[in-house]
Formats: sequence, structure tokens, C-alpha cells
Amino acid sequence: MVRNIQLRLSIKEEGQLGLKAKTATYLGVSEEEIEIKIQRKSIDARKPRIYFNYKLEVYINEPMASTKDYNFDYNDVSKAKPIHIIGFGPAGMWAALRCLELGYKPIVLERGKNVQERRRDLKAINQDHTVNEDSNYCFGEGGAGTYSDGKLYTRSLKRGDVRRVFESLVHHGATEEILVDAHPHIGTNKLPKIVQNIRETIVKFGGVVHFNTKVTDFIIDSNQLKSIVLNDSKKVEVKRVILATGHSARDIFYLLHKKKIALKAKSFAMGVRVEHPQQIIDSIQYHCKGERNELLPAAAYSLVHQSKGRGVYSFCMCPGGFIVPAATSPGEVVVNGMSPSKRNNLYANSGIVVEINVDEDLYKYEKFGELRGLEYQKNLERLAFTSGGRTQTAPAQRLTDFVEGKLSKDLNPTSYQPGLNSAPLHSLLPKLIGSRLRTGFSEFGKKMKGYYTSQANIVGVESRTSSPVNIPRNEQLEHPEIKGLFPCGEGGGYAGGIVSAAMDGERCAEAATEGI
Repeated sequence: MVRNIQLRLSIKEEGQLGLKAKTATYLGVSEEEIEIKIQRKSIDARKPRIYFNYKLEVYINEPMASTKDYNFDYNDVSKAKPIHIIGFGPAGMWAALRCLELGYKPIVLERGKNVQERRRDLKAINQDHTVNEDSNYCFGEGGAGTYSDGKLYTRSLKRGDVRRVFESLVHHGATEEILVDAHPHIGTNKLPKIVQNIRETIVKFGGVVHFNTKVTDFIIDSNQLKSIVLNDSKKVEVKRVILATGHSARDIFYLLHKKKIALKAKSFAMGVRVEHPQQIIDSIQYHCKGERNELLPAAAYSLVHQSKGRGVYSFCMCPGGFIVPAATSPGEVVVNGMSPSKRNNLYANSGIVVEINVDEDLYKYEKFGELRGLEYQKNLERLAFTSGGRTQTAPAQRLTDFVEGKLSKDLNPTSYQPGLNSAPLHSLLPKLIGSRLRTGFSEFGKKMKGYYTSQANIVGVESRTSSPVNIPRNEQLEHPEIKGLFPCGEGGGYAGGIVSAAMDGERCAEAATEGI
């Protein structure tokens, strides 16, 4: 017999009794008679009495069915027709994996390095303040997703099969916990190995992955993409190209714009990163005064407020994490956040960003046309570079000083390795962003008592939330003007995270291989 049930366990029951014993008692059977398949796990911490919620499939006196819904059958494609994929972030990786299943040979062109070699460039930007334009936190094997904490929560449930992406991750080394957690994540310490495993699968079945290979031109004849130029020298003929270069590949946007290939300005969001001691966030979310219970993970939060017709909201919240330098060119400072799998760092950080409507808010940038959002983004990043001290040191301010309009005499300790420089962000940020952030932080302090504190820093700038440019495509996912070009993932404006990018990569692979 199979029973589907839902159970709530208190922290005491979770720690002392255990799920299987609670289930057996609930069903009136012995523990030896049952096997449990967890379908969903979440934590309800809305009130001081905290519960673990479980959705279970219980097998009584019969063997448990497989926890997997998919088998990944990859074909030997070493002699198959090629599909060229530009970029090896989540969209590019899952496009390549889907090509294997469909019987086509993915040829991946990645401007950056593999995950092992990429680490040296991350060390250089953290310690030496040296930015490698092709190998950094955004570019390289796995893209920005490799060093993004591996947050897998998505609202894009209608864009593809979320479960399929999760099981693919498990197939390549992720723990099965991601299949059941309400807000699953992998951890930046574990992602590189999973990314490497995906690459090894692609190569094993006949696909090709080229690193240090930058696409520098598109050769188009009669609105048909005929070939691409690599590293300014090598010309390669192509039939179908999936363009999965990510939201920070500005050179691609400039190239397409120069060649008069249709683009669209796209609304996005910008702001700062706020960093609290994790214990403060735990005390607010778990209603505790000291250390949180060891059974509870580092607490997260999600906040939103409307200010003068624009949303102010938390983005990419990283409990037990750290802030990293995500610049992709010298002369700019960009910050992002991530967490290890255990989320056991001393700090919690989150982007707090403001919606930017490119049509209403950026009228002073109209001369840049479709690239006006990108130019606005760049200007703010240059401002952060200058006010930070012209290195990767980031401009920062105590949260309360920012809201109250005062320069901070000193700053709190931080997880940001390049270091912080006290700067008057309250006056440096454009009013469009700064005034709304100040209102937002005040309101967030009312929603979460203790959040508004001088023990928190804000760090600038959080600017790479999404692409400020959209590369259009038709119902067949092909560019409406250029045959053979399939814009994909975050770089095209069609995704917002690992899972949605992966699903879009699969869809683009299916579209690009149709009728070839």
C-alpha cells in the first residue's frame, strides 16, 4: 500500500523522534513496515514555535519506487550534425546536454577558462584587484552560475520541466536534497565539480568544448548566419548557433548593434548589497535571542516595497555567505553574493535593488538607443570604482548612515575580500535609485524588527541582476531577422537564474535542431 500524507514536526520531534518514527506513529504501523519518499520539505518559522513541514509518499509493506522520474539517455554524437553553442553557462550547458539526447553534436565556444584554471583569476581579482576580462566571476566554465551559490528556486514553472533540470543536476553530482527542499541550493563549493561533470558528459558522448575561444564577429549573408569569427582570426562555418553568452557579455551586444541586428532595450534593476551578521537575521526570522537551533539552516529573507511607482526588493539573498567582486572589465566595481553549501559563514548578504524602467527613467540616455540601459549600468559601475578608491575596494556605508544621509566614520567587518572604503552612497547614487533605497530600507526595518541597524553595511553596486538588453526572437526561438541565430538564456533576456536558463537552453536546443 502507498499513502500520501503531510506531517508537521516540531524542532524537538525533528531532533529526538525523527521523521520515520513520527510517520509510523501517525499511520499506526511499525517503523519496520514502512519506507519513506520525501516529496517536499519546508520550514514554517512564522511564529516562535517552528515546524518542519513534510509532504511524504509512504510505502507500507512494499518496496519503494525509484525517486527519479527521468533517465538521461545520451547518444554518441561524434559523427552527428553540429550545433554551435556560444557560452557555457547554465543555458549553454543544458543546450549541449539536450543536443546529446536529440542526436546532434554540440560544439561549445567559451571565452573563459575551465573551472580549475578559472580559480586563479578569481584569486587575482580578490587579492590583487586584477580583472581578467574573459575569466572572472561571470565568464568561464559554468558562467556566473558556477559561483552564485547554486540557488535553484524559480517561479518559471511554465517555461519547462523544473524537475528534469533538478534530476540532471543530481545525475551530475548534486545531492538528492535539491529534489525536495522548498528553496534548494547547491553551494558554491560544490558547483565546480558538478559543472566539470557536465562537461565530461558532453565530451564523453562526442560533443566538443573549446575554452579561451571568444566569438568576435558574425558573418551574415542575405539574413542568414553563415559563419562566426573566433578570437579575431579563425572563421568557422555554421548552420545553427545558440547564443547563450549571459547578461554581462557586453561585447556581444555592441557587436550586434554595430551590425544593425535588432535589439531591444529592456527594463532591469540596480542597487546595492546589504550585509548583516547572520546572527541578526537568525534572531529575527527564528525568534531567538542567542544562537539558532542546530537543526535550522542559516535564515534567509525576502522583502519588497513599492516606492514612487517602482519596486524595491531583495535579490539573490545569501544566508551564511559572502560578497564577491563581479566586475568583468577594469575600471568598474560590481558586487554579487554567494554561499557555500553549509551556509556557515558569519554574514548574510542580499542585493537590494530598484526597478529601472528604460522607457520612463533613462530619457537622458536616449542617444544610446537600445543600449541605453547598458550605458546607465556602466556609468554606475564606474562611479563605484572611483568612489571605492580606484581598485576593487568597494564603496560602502553603514545602513543607518545611508538612510540618515551621513558619511560613516568607520565600517563594520565584512566578508568582501578586496575590502571596503567609506563613501557617501546616499549622495553618490542617482536619486532614481538612492531615494527609493533609503525609503525601502526604512520600511524593511518595520517589517523585520532589528533589520535596520548600524551593524549592517551597504556595499555598491549591485548592477548585474539581469540583462539591460533583449535580443528578440520569434515563436520558433530564432532571431526574427537572422536565420540560424537562436538567442538564449539570461543574455537574451529570457531567463533569471540557473534553472530558468537551463530550461531555456533545452528549449533552444530543440528549436535549433528542428529540421536541420
